[in-house]
Amino acid sequence: MKTGARTLIEALQREGVDTIFGYPGGVVLPIYDELYDSSIRHILVRHEQAAAHAADGYARASGRVGVCLATSGPGACNLVTGIATAYMDSIPVVALTGQVPTALLGNDAFQESDITGITMPVTKHNYLVKDAAEIDRVIQEAFYIARTGRPGPVLIDIPKDISTSEVKAGTTIPETVSLRGYQPTYEGHVRQIDKALDLIAGAQRPLIYAGGGVVLSGASAELLEFMETAAIPVTTTLMGLGTVPGDHPLCLGMLGMHGTQSANYAVTECDLLIAVGVRFDDRVTGKIETFAPNAAVVHIDIDPAEIGKNKKVDVPIVGDVRAVLQALLRRMQKRGDTANWAARINSWKAQYPLGYCDDGHLRPQYVVEQLSGVLKGEGIVVSEVGQNQMWTALYYCFKKPRTWITSGGLGTMGYGFPAAIGAHFARPDMPVVDVAGDGSFQMNIQELGTVAQYNIPVKVVILNNMYLGMVRQWQELFYDRRYSYTELPPVDFVKIANAYGIEGITVEEKDRVREAIEAALAADGPFVLDFRVEREENVFPMVPAGAAINEMIGVRQK
Repeated sequence: MKTGARTLIEALQREGVDTIFGYPGGVVLPIYDELYDSSIRHILVRHEQAAAHAADGYARASGRVGVCLATSGPGACNLVTGIATAYMDSIPVVALTGQVPTALLGNDAFQESDITGITMPVTKHNYLVKDAAEIDRVIQEAFYIARTGRPGPVLIDIPKDISTSEVKAGTTIPETVSLRGYQPTYEGHVRQIDKALDLIAGAQRPLIYAGGGVVLSGASAELLEFMETAAIPVTTTLMGLGTVPGDHPLCLGMLGMHGTQSANYAVTECDLLIAVGVRFDDRVTGKIETFAPNAAVVHIDIDPAEIGKNKKVDVPIVGDVRAVLQALLRRMQKRGDTANWAARINSWKAQYPLGYCDDGHLRPQYVVEQLSGVLKGEGIVVSEVGQNQMWTALYYCFKKPRTWITSGGLGTMGYGFPAAIGAHFARPDMPVVDVAGDGSFQMNIQELGTVAQYNIPVKVVILNNMYLGMVRQWQELFYDRRYSYTELPPVDFVKIANAYGIEGITVEEKDRVREAIEAALAADGPFVLDFRVEREENVFPMVPAGAAINEMIGVRQK
């Protein structure tokens, strides 16, 4: 007898799924029984939230749809933070959840939760399957929705009796998916592209503002060709790092609250802002009225809801970023003299380089610089959230797309370690490093059990200041150093790693940093590096690009 559970596994295999991150429970036992004999690899996490984050990391590193699986009730609810993380960053994830039998729906049965209702605001679409014959269609649609247009997570809730029901043979599966009301626009409108080209031709101080949409559309090569052909400098969002090489002469690095001063000067002074796959989020813009105040704005995005949502746009272009950039390149004329604007950009870069106090003490920026020097852009770097995230964004030189994985929109602490696990299974050929804070790492520290069980060679670099660092930084700057519940007791992370059978090194001296990183990367399995950094080191500047430049905190220029 072919059951709903077997139909589900076969449908997942047709979609090319090779890895599922999950945690079993009562109502998903029929699915797990079918997984037992399938070709799909299942990774047993230690908490369902980690399953969602791992599926997310898998998707970001590979460009394919990540898949996670959890049981009903608390299992499904534990996925929600990870689903919301994927939703905010437009990551294609399919979350499979078990549900109580259909006869018990709405009766407050044991481990029942209305997971489709709970996740409606944080999924691109979701399904409650009430007929086993629908499973093939639902899986096909879910993967199509997750990966097309603006990507995003889709949840499929499957009651236990649907998993055990018989599915009659002979179900036909459409070759293509066609959904009423869902027809993403991929090609930009020709007239809008012409308007953009006119603005580019006439601009004296143009600037490209690139975001995660460039990564999602696979448009990094087109963006690089576009900026070099037009000789236009590029600044990126946090999610856009790696879209162009960080050491490229036209790259200004990240802009916004924690961005480089040269990028923030450029966005304030530009006369044309070409926004490519971005949301104009508040961490970039600050007060929206003062963001790029002198610039005409061209906004390219596949989601029409984003265009004009936060910032008034002069030329909206709805379409896939890659397709639109290709259209611009086909028709773009060589621009006139760009020397003056280039000179101003270079003067800002020279005058305001990234820097920190180099007094012989172990500082987090130095650790990240050494990691960048060892990997040379050839690994995948994942971060947690907080100061560790900003130091990595600023001091690691990303050279390729999909080598930087972080929770940008939701800012989810505890994301990095399980996301790094997912990234490894997506790209087992590349070293994967999770840069963590001691606060974030402890949120999913139990996944040391997962990396130990499967000997997953993820390396964890802990920038350990025994604080909830970013919150403490705000308390220092704005609350007179009244450190209210942000100090953490010391933890021997290496001993915890050793308890799982994982190697580790504690480092307190600056001159041991590089050799420790090299030792960790040379190890065959997982490795934990606990760097005891200066406790009150801060991330600067901490003023949005829309604020007056002369209000920026310039402490890091030392």
